[in-house]
Amino acid sequence: MPAPIPMTATASSSDLILAHGVGGAKDLPLPPELAIVGAVAAMAVSFVVLAFAWRTPRYAGEASGRPAWTWLATIVDSAVFRWSLKAVGLLVLVYLVVAALFGQDLLINPLIGIFYVWWWVGIPFASVLVGPVWRAISPMRTLNDGLTRLIGADPGQGMLTYPARLGYWPAAIGLFLFVWQELVNPDGVSISSVRLWCAVYVAVMLVGGLLFGSTFYRYADPFEVFSELAAKLSVWGRREGRLVVRSPLANLDTVDPGFGLPAVVCVLFGSTAFDSFSESSYWVRFVQGSEWMNRHDWSLTAVGTVTLMAFCVGVGAIFALGTMLTGIDERTRRRDLPRLFAHSMVPIIVGYVVAHYLSLLVETGQQTLIQASDPLSTGANILGTADLKVRYVLSDHPTLLATLKVIAVVTGHVLGVVSSHDRALKLLPAKHQLSGQLSLLIAMIGFTVGGLFLLFSS
Repeated sequence: MPAPIPMTATASSSDLILAHGVGGAKDLPLPPELAIVGAVAAMAVSFVVLAFAWRTPRYAGEASGRPAWTWLATIVDSAVFRWSLKAVGLLVLVYLVVAALFGQDLLINPLIGIFYVWWWVGIPFASVLVGPVWRAISPMRTLNDGLTRLIGADPGQGMLTYPARLGYWPAAIGLFLFVWQELVNPDGVSISSVRLWCAVYVAVMLVGGLLFGSTFYRYADPFEVFSELAAKLSVWGRREGRLVVRSPLANLDTVDPGFGLPAVVCVLFGSTAFDSFSESSYWVRFVQGSEWMNRHDWSLTAVGTVTLMAFCVGVGAIFALGTMLTGIDERTRRRDLPRLFAHSMVPIIVGYVVAHYLSLLVETGQQTLIQASDPLSTGANILGTADLKVRYVLSDHPTLLATLKVIAVVTGHVLGVVSSHDRALKLLPAKHQLSGQLSLLIAMIGFTVGGLFLLFSS
């Protein structure tokens, strides 16, 4: 979430509430302690059931799935459909450039909501439903296709070979820079700051695409990587280029365990945990009670940066220990285990994204749609949405919101246990297939307890 918005002539108290979009413990229809105990019990019971009922691997990676309906595959794979999506992406890019360059530096500029809500939260939500949305509409890929064809190059190849050892590390760095902009940067909601971030992103993506071709976007575009991971929980996949339908967990088994994948999932999970922590009473009391931070304008940014990094690194350390403290055989290297099990963190991340950002997407997303009719803040109504009213369907029903939070978190962790169990049956020697999972189960229980505690203390 963006840094707290200062109260100005254009930022009402409702803006402050919507900036966070997350209810705290007061919304929970049962004590938080009971929710935590229930979540841990659900994970423990799931593990015991899996130990007795799931003794052989059931997911076959890319080989799984059945062909999608012929009529649907024909539409999705048609050139008209694909180029229509690319055109939408380009139109949105042009709109954002106009809003960024010519719109006023006010909170009512739709660039803020599109950047932090539609793009960052909406794309992963949509990817869970319909597949990898950002890859389909990415204006970066479309511009790269055009630029490389102009110079007579192949858009898929580039001038250099993308280093395999580099893997997802550029995406992990890009994601960290985004969450820093969102959660730590004191100017995170200013148009000039968002404009600069987007300009650097576009420049890096275009240069990277020219150098390394489309492979660069697959591994280095932070938004494409996030969208692709979320899409692995959809029922849509590809097998030898053909559209197929898979169960979400079978689809999750197809995640490419490239180098740097653990860093990506730990930044995503760690930043969400930090977001909850930064809204908690503990952080507020710490900040307000520190004379040093009150005396120096830069100190809160420095402390926030270090704390955000500590959350991401801490999640990474716990996950690495949880996966590596097991018996192995000559087929598997211990240092490879974190990236081979990293896919099991994806359901947990999506669960916390739903729990933390659902009301933001639904309610602030509506406000962004209203503001989108007036990109230059001149009173225009180009989309016909300026007169719409925000419906606070979740904020007005706190019990429903809290229930959805708990369900999302518990479901994410249970699916994480199931996916890690199936992968353990493939990777670990027979005598360690159950005992070897205990350390990862303990790590996931720790994530559950800590995540729910922070979620409902904010």
